[in-house]
Amino acid sequence: MKREELAKMIDHTLLKPESTAADVQALIEEGAALGTYSVCVSPNQLPIETPGDLKVAVVCGFPSGAHMSEVKAAEARQSVELGAQEVDMVVNLKLVKEGKFDEVEADIRAVREATEGALLKVIIESALLTDEEIVACCKASENAGADYVKTSTGFHPAGGASVHAVKLMRETVGDRLGVKASGGIRDAETALAMVEAGASRLGLSSSRAVLDGLN
Repeated sequence: MKREELAKMIDHTLLKPESTAADVQALIEEGAALGTYSVCVSPNQLPIETPGDLKVAVVCGFPSGAHMSEVKAAEARQSVELGAQEVDMVVNLKLVKEGKFDEVEADIRAVREATEGALLKVIIESALLTDEEIVACCKASENAGADYVKTSTGFHPAGGASVHAVKLMRETVGDRLGVKASGGIRDAETALAMVEAGASRLGLSSSRAVLDGLN
């Protein structure tokens, strides 16, 4: 895969809570220089301006997902009003673990309805889930109108993306939704393995290192 092709699959990401406006500006400049698809930031960093076709993505209900649906929806709505073009929300993991997938779907739908015109990704924290839960989360996301399912926040101690999870997610959603791999992808070999497994987007904080590692 060519460097430019991989770059256009990357959400260049900075989600450390202590990040400053200067840090985000550096992220934007690096993302533009690398040719990434977007920059992904926390909602308190908005609004931001990006050059050219570099898109703005934002997280929602991050990193735990343990927020009331109305709070997630309000956060997402305001983020879109402030210029976010894509929203990466965290699923309600309590409901997932309780097997209440109708409620999981309703939680996602609340954010979907608040983000008209924006692309919605659902973070399922795949390293924490059984295969059955991964499949059910993907189905709930699709039913609720999400555009992507995403492996991980990168913040949970259970871990980040895995080839197995990405393959299972892609098998479940087919070509109807995108699949984003994120969490622990720090080199080109891992990034390419995720793409081979079915990822159509990558969430990376080490974008330069990954791209520099391509042969």
